[in-house]
Amino acid sequence: IVVKVRDIDDRDQAATLVGQDLAIQRQQLPALDDDEVYWADLEGLEVVNLEGINFGRIERLFQTGANDVMVIRGERERLVPFLRDQVIKQIDFENRRIDVDWDADF
Repeated sequence: IVVKVRDIDDRDQAATLVGQDLAIQRQQLPALDDDEVYWADLEGLEVVNLEGINFGRIERLFQTGANDVMVIRGERERLVPFLRDQVIKQIDFENRRIDVDWDADF
């Protein structure tokens, strides 16, 4: 990512920011298509499989070469791929819940 920070005009000034967190206001984010979500909006959502088993809440997500993966904290940690239609059946932001087609034994 390339970022221009106000009042940082040379390499030495920029070096002082290495390792720092970067934050922007939500309204500065680009608009999403209907099938897109920001990871921050998924964190904390409850994850329930089609059998009604509550896996816990999304703690974070990470990328792999093939797909994104949800890290879900409940009775135990679960790693569930974030694959629309295949695994993710419904995202209900109003009720803070994601329904997944995922076996409880995995």
